[in-house]
Amino acid sequence: MTSLDWIVLSAAMVFIVVYGVWKGRGQRGLEAYLLSGRSAKWYTIALSIMATQASAITFLSTPGQAYDDGMRFVQMYLGLPIAMVILSITAVPIFHRLKVYTAYEYLEGRFDLKTRSAAALLFLTQRGLAAGLTIFAPALILSVILGWNLTYTNVAVGVMVVIYTTLGGTKAVSWTQFHQMLVITLGMAVAFVTAIVLLPEGVGFLDAARLSGSLGRLNAIDFSFDPANRYNIWSGVIGGLFLALSYFGTDQSQVQRYLTGSSIAQSRLALLFNGLVKVPMQFLILLLGAMVFAFYQFSQPPVFFNPVAVEQVRESPYGERFDELEEAYARAFDHKRAEAHDLLAAYDRGDDSLIAASRQDLLDADAEMTQIKRRAVDLMVANDPQVDPSDTNFVFLTFVIDYLPAGLVGLLIAAILFASMSSTSSELNALASTTVVDVYKRWLRPDAGEQHYVVVSKLATVFWGAYAIWFAEFASRLGTLVEAVNILGSIFYGTILGIFLMAFYSRRVGGTAVFVAAIFAELVVVWCFLATDISFLWYNVIGCLLVILFSWTIHPLTRRRRPVAG
Repeated sequence: MTSLDWIVLSAAMVFIVVYGVWKGRGQRGLEAYLLSGRSAKWYTIALSIMATQASAITFLSTPGQAYDDGMRFVQMYLGLPIAMVILSITAVPIFHRLKVYTAYEYLEGRFDLKTRSAAALLFLTQRGLAAGLTIFAPALILSVILGWNLTYTNVAVGVMVVIYTTLGGTKAVSWTQFHQMLVITLGMAVAFVTAIVLLPEGVGFLDAARLSGSLGRLNAIDFSFDPANRYNIWSGVIGGLFLALSYFGTDQSQVQRYLTGSSIAQSRLALLFNGLVKVPMQFLILLLGAMVFAFYQFSQPPVFFNPVAVEQVRESPYGERFDELEEAYARAFDHKRAEAHDLLAAYDRGDDSLIAASRQDLLDADAEMTQIKRRAVDLMVANDPQVDPSDTNFVFLTFVIDYLPAGLVGLLIAAILFASMSSTSSELNALASTTVVDVYKRWLRPDAGEQHYVVVSKLATVFWGAYAIWFAEFASRLGTLVEAVNILGSIFYGTILGIFLMAFYSRRVGGTAVFVAAIFAELVVVWCFLATDISFLWYNVIGCLLVILFSWTIHPLTRRRRPVAG
């Protein structure tokens, strides 16, 4: 990066930490610290909700997902707008009326303490691990750019987030997220425009879309039904609905965002706004990846986008063979670039038969490059069996560093870092809230003063920050980050959602039946993850429905028998 990039990046990072600490100053009560005094307006809540969900993983890995697999990932969000309507009708008024600090408080009043604790424990387990993934994503950026040790980078990024989250509480999180989302939106727009501007002369957006579509990168909707297929319209609408219901309705990192609302109407507006905006936003981020893919049809991409892995194999005994593959890759690219120009020329002529022939030639050239890349990856794995064979997480990062003008690189890096910080800060804030309210205050010190709980909340934030940094050390082994974080959530979300649906809609079933049902349902979901090829989006459906089914089955066995009259 240039000096200007470093100035832009450093100024942005210093500003957001100082601003967060300043904005959250003077909060002494537990409600003020955890829920910002329940005074937030809908637009602040809406941006906070979006920033919590749209971590650096979204902006770093999603364009690479489209580059590698096309735009079908967008189908995962098709159930989200429906979920926002359902939650606005059900969860929001219940949580607001009861004035709860966490979603899990409601479960004790409806069921019992053990059911509340079980749901809280599932959340703490899942969200604590997910926070590690959101820290790892930007740490990966800095480690590649600066050549820093990834462990030290994880620690540096995590500590920055912990500072203003601990000192400023929820108010600091919400207000920093407001500004972070503005920078993120600007940064991604700049990247999109840059990808179009850098296309060869005479090649425009429509041409880029045609090329991406010809090579299967605009495959947004798939109507086929296959439980093993991760992304189709059925898994998106059904599985995505259950995932969104659980994430936004039972995950404290999101529930806490709209618990800060000054009224039911403000919280509802925030959720509905998110439902309207999220799918188009995700579509545009994936479209950015498709445009980056089109750009690399004319500018040669590296044979593998992870520069660290490439350097390692070059310095190994496999280095000479790898160099030969790189030369073959370059020759194959020249051939493919010529075929891309021929296809665009065929489109200009409007000759359908010529278009079909040119498209097939381009597909054949693309398959040749893919085959060479696979052989290169095989060499990397042979040299280091621990290397990640996927370079999806590095595609967008490489484009930003190599092709954006000075100053804009710093802006994009700042945007990605802000995305991570905004999401991680929400997660740490929610983890601290659940730890204090559902565990510490309920089990250990129920009668302490407000200031004591604020201090414990800050200590809990530091603890979960350290835990997330620790788990970030293992994130590099999980493949595509945007998929890993959703798989991790889906293992737990269906069970938690089932517990809440029983609480909302089944007044006859008691806590013991739901508690036992949740244990069995979670075991089945874990088995599906470990032993089947079922797509992770269906885990949410399976876990939820099993909790409901098992609860109704177990309920008659847990009812107290009335004594027989003598």
